[in-house]
Amino acid sequence: MTESNWRRRELAFLIVYAVAFYAFVIRRSLQLSHDYYTKLYGLRPGWIANRLNDASDAQWRNFRGNLQILTVVFGIFTLVANVLRTYCCLRAKGMAYVWLLISLAYLSYLHGACIIFILTIASANFLLVKFLFTRYSLLQIFGRTKYFSYLLWTFNLSFLVCNRVYGGYQFSSFGQHWAFLDNFRGTFRWHICFNFVVLRMISYGYDYHWMDQNNRFDQEKHIQRCSTCISGKICYMSLQERSVQNDKFSFAVYLCYLVYAPLYIAGPIISFNAFASQLDTPQKNYSSKQVVWYGFRWILSLFLMELMTHFFYYNAFAISGVWKQLTPMDNFIIGYGVLNFMWLKFFLLWRYFRFWSLISGIEAPENMPRCLNNCYNLETFWKNWHASYNKWLVRYMYIPLGGAQRKLLNVWVVFTFVAIWHDLEWKLLSWAWLTCLFFIPEILVKSAANTFKVQSVFGEFLLRELNAVAGAVTITCLMVANLVGFVIGPSGINWLISGFLRKEGLPTVGGMLISFYIGTKLMFHISDSQQKRLKKSTM
Repeated sequence: MTESNWRRRELAFLIVYAVAFYAFVIRRSLQLSHDYYTKLYGLRPGWIANRLNDASDAQWRNFRGNLQILTVVFGIFTLVANVLRTYCCLRAKGMAYVWLLISLAYLSYLHGACIIFILTIASANFLLVKFLFTRYSLLQIFGRTKYFSYLLWTFNLSFLVCNRVYGGYQFSSFGQHWAFLDNFRGTFRWHICFNFVVLRMISYGYDYHWMDQNNRFDQEKHIQRCSTCISGKICYMSLQERSVQNDKFSFAVYLCYLVYAPLYIAGPIISFNAFASQLDTPQKNYSSKQVVWYGFRWILSLFLMELMTHFFYYNAFAISGVWKQLTPMDNFIIGYGVLNFMWLKFFLLWRYFRFWSLISGIEAPENMPRCLNNCYNLETFWKNWHASYNKWLVRYMYIPLGGAQRKLLNVWVVFTFVAIWHDLEWKLLSWAWLTCLFFIPEILVKSAANTFKVQSVFGEFLLRELNAVAGAVTITCLMVANLVGFVIGPSGINWLISGFLRKEGLPTVGGMLISFYIGTKLMFHISDSQQKRLKKSTM
């Protein structure tokens, strides 16, 4: 039997198994939702087939409840901005003032008088960065050295932590004559959104710091290797590394970047260089037809989410604590379902705001470029889950810390920051450190695999099988880390271990590993097919 025939038969078997696996998961999920719905929290009357709707996730509930007003508001915002750009022939500075006025009006509704805190901290960061590079400044020596990073990070981390500790501050704590402003705090807690503003302030500082340094980015070599640039478009890497003129680092453009309405609440995260260059010249990677199709696909995904929350109450199981009454097999199904619910939720949130940004001429990175169920190692998963954040971490944290030369140490620093950035909770730190523990074997195995070159057909087969086994273990570890971080907390680790490692739970563990092993091999086939299509398109 030839290798191609074997691959085709293997693919047929993998597809049959995948169909059977998902048929079983769907059937059991429907049964669990039917049997336990009276014990679940957060279920509300739905609109599909007289079923209840899982509205237990506060983030999704708030977004879904405000979707209509958000759409009207952003529709008006983008219409005004695009009309002014077209008829007044506005460039970067002019569009900065337009979007700044629009965004400040938006923030005034969201945060009320608390916009004062945002503008004060943002102004202080701007003055710090500028003062570090001002000629004859006493701090200029720090601006040209590595100590610049220490000052920038210390300033921003201090506010990131203090904002959480003090709950966004009370005006009354600054004097009773300011206490009346506490009655006008808006509809949305400002310090939650400010986490994204902190990332943008750090981006501005670094991009300004690197402006006068020699750019090591080889534009010509990158264009030869990048499929996006070869096609005549401009990829995000090119936008990010593009030199921005000094006048683009003005206070107006800086403040516009921090509070740019379409990306303010949830991102995606974009570097200052990429934002400022597109503010001057709107993105052309997406045609009007492609933007419309992007929006239509989002509507189809929204309908898929509605089907999920009406028929499968995964998140309600997680927050109600009912999972403690279930068998190991049912807990596996609920845990797997929660991960898929989280992926689809963030997929919809991020693509919605990115859609409005595209209409406005600013292309931000795609946050979910690959499906959750098509990632078989931790590195691939984190490159495709909140991908814009991953790009930010790599550029402004991982590389300045030493990059791949200190990879085993850097992952601990990076993931600890990610946990603190999300919130000050022990379960998030537990999630971060568990992820790092699971990362270490993958890093070591990859390093060892790169030192050996497979030269025989059997060697390729063996390596592929070992990678599939490693993928199954990795997906299992990823599920455990996310369950601890976002569902059961660190206190539930003992329950998780005792539940799955006792006699009744071992068959579930075995079936789970086999399913993930087969799923990983199916991902290999998908990857091979994509690479073949990519080669044909570049020939």
